[in-house]
Amino acid sequence: MSAFLTTQTKSIVRQFYEALANRELEKLLLLFSTEPDWDVPGNQELAPWLGKRSNRKEIRDFFVLLWENIEPVSADIDHILAEGDFAVVTGSFSSVMLRTGEVYASMFSAHFTVADGQIVRYRLQEDSYGLVEALSLPKPV
Repeated sequence: MSAFLTTQTKSIVRQFYEALANRELEKLLLLFSTEPDWDVPGNQELAPWLGKRSNRKEIRDFFVLLWENIEPVSADIDHILAEGDFAVVTGSFSSVMLRTGEVYASMFSAHFTVADGQIVRYRLQEDSYGLVEALSLPKPV
C-alpha cells in the first residue's frame, strides 16, 4: 500500500467531516466523484434522506433533506483508520429530530473509498432502529 495514498485518503475524509460540521454543501459535493456509490440504509418512508445515491444531485438532496429535518447536538469522531484508498471512521453523534422533538443518539461507522482524489464509495452504519423510534414518537406539547 502506498503511504501517499493512505495520507490522501485520510485528508479527504477529514475534509469531508470539516465541511459537514460547517454545513458547507458545495465543498462536500466536490469531494465526491460524479457517479459515487453511496448508501445510508434505513427506513426511507420515515427518513427520506436515507437510501442509495448515485450522483452529486442526489447527494445534495440527501444533505438538504437531512439539514431540514435535524438539528445537530453533538458529534465525536473516535477513529479514522485508513489503508490505501479505503478508510473507516468510527464515532458517535446526537441530533434533535425536528418533526418529533426527540433526541436521536447513535454510534456510527462510515466507510469511504477514494480514487483520483474523490470519494467514489460511501457507506454509513448507524442505529437505524433508534432513528425510527425518534421519528415515530409524537412531538411533546
